[in-house]
Amino acid sequence: MQTPKELGYYFPAEWHKHESTWLSYPHNENSWPDKIHTIFPFYNLFIKELAKNEIVNINILNQKMLKNVEMELNLIEVNLSNIRFHSFPTNDAWCRDHGPAFVINKKENKKAIVDWEYNAWGGKYPSELDNKIPSLIAKELDLFTFNPGIIMEGGSVDFNGKGTLITTTSCLLNENRNFNLNKAEIEEKLINYYGVDNVIWLGDGIEGDDTDGHIDDITRFINEDTIITVIEENKRDKNYHPLQENLKLLTKARLENGKQMNIVELPMPDEVVWEDQRLPASYANFYIANESVIVPIFNSKNDNKAIYILEECFKDRKIIGIDSTEIIWGLGSFHCLSQQEPKL
Repeated sequence: MQTPKELGYYFPAEWHKHESTWLSYPHNENSWPDKIHTIFPFYNLFIKELAKNEIVNINILNQKMLKNVEMELNLIEVNLSNIRFHSFPTNDAWCRDHGPAFVINKKENKKAIVDWEYNAWGGKYPSELDNKIPSLIAKELDLFTFNPGIIMEGGSVDFNGKGTLITTTSCLLNENRNFNLNKAEIEEKLINYYGVDNVIWLGDGIEGDDTDGHIDDITRFINEDTIITVIEENKRDKNYHPLQENLKLLTKARLENGKQMNIVELPMPDEVVWEDQRLPASYANFYIANESVIVPIFNSKNDNKAIYILEECFKDRKIIGIDSTEIIWGLGSFHCLSQQEPKL
């Protein structure tokens, strides 16, 4: 069977106009031990912001949850005409990683789904239901599905939409994913199934990230030739040296056209700790919606600085900061929770 790239498909950049955003509503108490009830006000605000300017598709565990969620969203005056519920049960809420990877073919005006395998970051958690989500959505939308047959998570890759993909060796070369593939073989899959020409590899992720170093916590494309990357100013912080090494790699990297990227530095928030556990708090885990950029904030002295930098980066979108100090106890934030469906 021909690959998406051979057929003219590619994975668009996140700022490409969305048909919708897909979410999997949180329900797994093990992901937020003793605190899951505290996340819903902030998660529902996320939905409210999204629903202002695009359809929001929400995977729901059961009918009881559906009624409760509808009631909660109605109370905060969410635009319910833009909400679509789907009875697709999940193990967890991290739709960036278990959701479908939508690819498009502009010439033929077609959309398809790449259904990567998913094992919850190296078998750390149950994933049987999550792994079925892309095929369920493909059936619902009547879209063709490509099956690469290897493990991949949406949070481990980021795109400029022109042929360049960025990822980390700490995640994609981890033996708990695809132990039988080497770097060249994984890169070949990335190129052929995401429809890119160029792969940039960074090193390690941030402290507390149990995904083994997802790119969406450290470095993100904000346009086709500009990347934003987090840095730690405190030299005694454990994130300082790995993030400096990534910055050095970015300065040496080249885009698909051979040019050097513009690099914007974004600060890290103050350390966020709960029950003696360092949490992977990062402003890089923002989500680019149709008319806004939704940014996790952490009651940190750097919140306003991060928002100002992102305002300078996204002149065409409103920057919305939503408190993520409760949500981050689940070890992810707004980008981890969402997956965009591009408009043809």
